[in-house]
Amino acid sequence: MIYLNKILPLFISPLMLVIFLLVLGIKFKSKKFTISAILVLLFCSLPIVSKQLTSYLERDYAPLQASNMDKADAIIVLSGMVKAVNTSNGYKYEFNKSVDRFFSGIELYKKNKANLIVFTRGKYPWSLGKPEGEYLKELAISYGIPESNILLTENVENTYEEAKSIKKLFPEKNSKLILVTTASHMPRALKAFQALDLNVIEYPVDFKNTSSNYTIMSFIPSAGALSETSNFVREIIGRIYYKIRYKKINFLKK
Repeated sequence: MIYLNKILPLFISPLMLVIFLLVLGIKFKSKKFTISAILVLLFCSLPIVSKQLTSYLERDYAPLQASNMDKADAIIVLSGMVKAVNTSNGYKYEFNKSVDRFFSGIELYKKNKANLIVFTRGKYPWSLGKPEGEYLKELAISYGIPESNILLTENVENTYEEAKSIKKLFPEKNSKLILVTTASHMPRALKAFQALDLNVIEYPVDFKNTSSNYTIMSFIPSAGALSETSNFVREIIGRIYYKIRYKKINFLKK
């Protein structure tokens, strides 16, 4: 069950729904299913739709300035931004769209908002290469952060495990931690950390919905919009999964 929230979105994603409808259309030779598949694909690919869904996920937050943040005991940077690629010269590590997590953590540290920066060792059994935190630590050192000021957690596979591993590093309730993660992921991360009585200050980054303006392009389907709609489905499934699996986490409370 531990990977259920990772597997379910693959089957409930908009693209899988489209494929399912197309298969039904072919099997039953029904134009209704085929037309429905096309309509679902078009709807989920509209930027105006994905924008509204993303706005819902990010509705509780706005971009913050690192210089305005209170000082804390540590900066916590959650995993989920690096992918290892196997090449002829060994593993190559590439950032995804959540790269803001890393650079925002570095910025907070360089603005003296904490003396420690913590990276989590995110790694699934099927992941290639080293745990994400180990690569980020090496990268942070190359950006001038002393190795002695960087902490790594144990290996973790989801946000709740990240929170538990941070609790082991900072068991004292009065420890103040700046939590850095993607804005759409912050509500789930915050609830996980709060469920373990961790004192965190939210620092949401990687905002997808950066403009409230609509243009003609908002009504033209795009692969990027489909990706954002799929991300919405993944995050909602993740929140539901956490509410069921981890009873202490209640998304109805702010």
